[in-house]
Amino acid sequence: MRRTVPAVLLTVALLGTAACTQTKSGSGGGDSGGPVKIGLVTKTDTNPYFVKLRESAKAHGQTKGAEVIAVAGKFDGDNEGQVAAIENLVQQGVKGILITPSNSTGILGALKQAKEKGVLVIALDTETDPKDAVDATYATNNVTAGELEGKYIKATLGTTPPRLLMMDGTPGGTVDEQRHRGFLQGMGLKDGDPAIIGAAPTNGDQNKAQAAMENLLQRDATVNAVYTLNEPAARGAVAALTAKGLAGKVAVGSIDGGCQGVADVKAGKYLATVMQFPKKMAEQGVDAVVAFAKDGTKPAGFQDTGAQLITDKPLPGLDSKDTTWGAQNCWG
Repeated sequence: MRRTVPAVLLTVALLGTAACTQTKSGSGGGDSGGPVKIGLVTKTDTNPYFVKLRESAKAHGQTKGAEVIAVAGKFDGDNEGQVAAIENLVQQGVKGILITPSNSTGILGALKQAKEKGVLVIALDTETDPKDAVDATYATNNVTAGELEGKYIKATLGTTPPRLLMMDGTPGGTVDEQRHRGFLQGMGLKDGDPAIIGAAPTNGDQNKAQAAMENLLQRDATVNAVYTLNEPAARGAVAALTAKGLAGKVAVGSIDGGCQGVADVKAGKYLATVMQFPKKMAEQGVDAVVAFAKDGTKPAGFQDTGAQLITDKPLPGLDSKDTTWGAQNCWG
């Protein structure tokens, strides 16, 4: 017994030392012996785009031996909800956080604290302002996406002067501002131009977009072109135009590339949409966190995941794919 007790004590001491060492090396990333924990924070959990992003991240995480913990804001623009989600994920010991920021300036403090605790932070879909608030961004270049929509609508009008209504997103939203700005660049217009006969925020919601379009049409029904932030906004705008007897008389474009949106274009509800690739964003984000967990490799800068104009009415000088290709590559 006298020989056995010191041996047992030595074993306990060694195990205790090993446990302390493991905890220290895993700080900010969870237990290195288990699956890599990855947090995913989206703007909402109901928008089909973010549903696809979440599903893709979870599925790809399983193939990489990672556990994706997905949370979301209650609505588009819920900065407080996203901040709470970030803080909670850090407490759970995630190695990395993938986030689609609603309003990037509203979550800068939480992102900084996460990075200071050794968590890799990657923005998906939406850039932060400033851009270096995250380690890297995997996203559509939303200025380019807006510009593609604008160029197509401008080419459709030809020599006809535009009478433009704009179905914008959420005031202050990064993506909303970038797509708005890109569209006007594609049209060759600037904010305040007399060609813009009206604009309204829609929060990317179909019902809000329909109500906004109805109100704008009551003031001025001479519209011949409509910008929409996304496909739900496009569907709302088209519903209002149809009720006013203007369906098919107004050039409407959009951005998203969801399967329903591609079907809308094929059915002639609106002329074109610009496809994004959320599956690619999610998978590349997961790969980056897994690599970071493995050897400390950090991604950096903006990684453009692409944008593709989808239409069955191609126009000279604009690269586009038809809705058959769109249906094969859409999301949702």
